[in-house]
Amino acid sequence: MCGIVGYIGKRRAYPILIAGLHRLEYRGYDSAGVALLNEGDSSQIAIYKAKGKVSALEEAARDKDCTGTIGIAHTRWATHGEPSVVNAHPHLSESGNLALVHNGIIENFSVLRDQLRAKGYTFKSATDTEVLVQLIEYYEHKHHCDLVSAVRYALNKVIGAYAIVLIDRRLPDTLIAARKSSPLVVGIGEDNNEFFIASDATPIAEYTNHVVYIDDEQIVKIERGREMEISNLQAEHVDVDVTEIDVDLDMLDKGGFPHFMLKEIFDQPKCLEDCMRGRLEAMDKRLKIEPENIQYGINLSAVKQYKVQLMNARRFIIVACGTSWHAGLIGKQLFETFCQIPVQVEYASEFRYRNPVICPDDVVFAISQSGETADTLAAIELARSQGAFVFGIVNAVGSSIARNTDTGTYIHVGPEIGVASTKAFTGQLTVLTMLALTLGHEKGFLSDDDFSHYTEELSKIPSMIGRVLEQNDRIAEIARTFTYAHNFMYLGRGWNFPVALEGALKLKEISYIHAEGYPAAEMKHGPIALIDADMPVLFVATHHQQYQKIVSNMEEVKARGGRIIAVVTEGDEQVRAIADWIIEVPQTLNFLAPLLSVIPLQMLAYHVAVRKGLNVDMPRNLAKSVTVE
Repeated sequence: MCGIVGYIGKRRAYPILIAGLHRLEYRGYDSAGVALLNEGDSSQIAIYKAKGKVSALEEAARDKDCTGTIGIAHTRWATHGEPSVVNAHPHLSESGNLALVHNGIIENFSVLRDQLRAKGYTFKSATDTEVLVQLIEYYEHKHHCDLVSAVRYALNKVIGAYAIVLIDRRLPDTLIAARKSSPLVVGIGEDNNEFFIASDATPIAEYTNHVVYIDDEQIVKIERGREMEISNLQAEHVDVDVTEIDVDLDMLDKGGFPHFMLKEIFDQPKCLEDCMRGRLEAMDKRLKIEPENIQYGINLSAVKQYKVQLMNARRFIIVACGTSWHAGLIGKQLFETFCQIPVQVEYASEFRYRNPVICPDDVVFAISQSGETADTLAAIELARSQGAFVFGIVNAVGSSIARNTDTGTYIHVGPEIGVASTKAFTGQLTVLTMLALTLGHEKGFLSDDDFSHYTEELSKIPSMIGRVLEQNDRIAEIARTFTYAHNFMYLGRGWNFPVALEGALKLKEISYIHAEGYPAAEMKHGPIALIDADMPVLFVATHHQQYQKIVSNMEEVKARGGRIIAVVTEGDEQVRAIADWIIEVPQTLNFLAPLLSVIPLQMLAYHVAVRKGLNVDMPRNLAKSVTVE
């Protein structure tokens, strides 16, 4: 949520900032703004802001002076204060010397604002961000100190999360940035002559592949033509750790598709091949998944502990949010089935606030697409404080979770731009499957023959997904019938129950239709009261050990006038005779079925939302990465 871009160098800043904001639109926002120190005019900071899309900001800045080579920009997702031009970032200090952009939440902003008002400061907006920029200026005057010191004084007073970038009209060659619990990355141009700052690497990747990931409670000073300086809130020097990134820029474009979401649905065969590459060698019937050095800094001890910890773990705990939590529910079944290890799946937002029993011989798996989810990061901190070994499963290279876990692995599906997660979900399932099969084989619960058979079937999944995608036009036709539905029920059993939850979430996220996912057997414990001709029911009913039971559940819905959509295994004539609409997926092993059965649900949600004229890539009120509570 929210997006930050900053630039200092030889080029005009404005086009780089605007292009960066467009790259960050997927994060979700309701207003945008830019601040520039324009050439030949150091008397004031030029600020242009607009409510709505980045295109509205471009219109507001049209024919304005945008000649500067230093600037900051922001897309805002409202927390304190309604979406408006006044509340949009950047915010100015009272003197007009400082301009600030900020991601995160300052929890004690109200107290700080009252203290500053008592000292004569006035406020134009309802935001916590304006409080922070005024607080920095206050300390600058109080202590007669330099800007970095004033930032340090202020940040030691605030409670909450922040990623900030600051410019000072009196320092036209300087940018100041800092972060805590909200991501920030600095890109380094050639010969230290230009620097790029952003919330993640997507706006930076086309200009440089050398970046520095800023850690919590660090302050960065960037001066034109000089090496950056990093210090912490105790004024101690921190070494600059430069990382080389490899971002596929084609993944950042729609590639001819009308929306990123549809492109990413269709990306899944290739993405899962990438996810398996180097790990699964089906021709030799071998599978190998090793931990990656995802903490930027050598941590050989953690890597060596990897197999020892997992082999000897008393229990696995999976912490995640949203779609990643649904992947964790399937991961639980995988680990318990193949590894005979008890698994607990927790909402990170709940786990962090109770007093969970965590033991040193527990392994905690943290699953997150962005690697920046605030609740999951807090759950990791709690788990590590109690001695658990933490294994991260993330997509975003260099993300906070990647750097704060003991070890882990990337899912390698490329940047996911659409807010509603699609390829990240199937990537997470693929990694969890490979981990469970590998560990189960090494622990002796899987024979060599079964292990070889299962890995061979896993290698066929990308091509099978391709066959499901061939039904896109037909699923779009089915979606026409449900464009104006008010409610939806998704039912599944066993491996497919979490898929039902995920399908319902997708429909809610992008079409704004109320949808609920349930275990099909639980229907008779309440939800069956809702069944009538106006309640569409989608059954995820691929062949598995509970197939006949879910067919019985369909008969119960049919007897009450419900309309049934069923996702079934190819050639299923029994369900065809009951359901109003069927969508077929190829036959595969039961535990691999979710990788196929989820695809039609992604497409159905997409097409319903498109039929309603909604923005599927940026649904209302949602952000791609939930970096605040």
